[in-house]
Amino acid sequence: VQLVESGGGSVQAGGSLRLSCAASGYTYGRYCLGWFRQTPGREREGVAVIDNDGRTNYADSVKGRFTISQDNAKNTLYLQMNSLKPEDTAMYYCAGRTPCTVVAGAIVPKVFTDWGQGTQVTVSS
Repeated sequence: VQLVESGGGSVQAGGSLRLSCAASGYTYGRYCLGWFRQTPGREREGVAVIDNDGRTNYADSVKGRFTISQDNAKNTLYLQMNSLKPEDTAMYYCAGRTPCTVVAGAIVPKVFTDWGQGTQVTVSS
């Protein structure tokens, strides 16, 4: 299993970015892939998750602005981020877990077992 993020960068408030995660090892069976973020001095928080059946769950802070998706043919996970705000500034991580099914409720980082190295997103006002 290997997770490699890309697509981070700097953008002004109101702008958009698309993060990608090359997720080898997550092709078959029941799995979840998700995006998480962390700023210095704060705990890592769940942003969005998706499972092999396409069920999704989002943090309240990003609902309506961010969209998680996956391209199974390319083994790639995406996070389309629109209407970015300065408070979205963080290191963004891709993570995976198997077996797994997305359910409603809080997205808990500690249940995810595989992690990428992260990509920085900076939103300026």
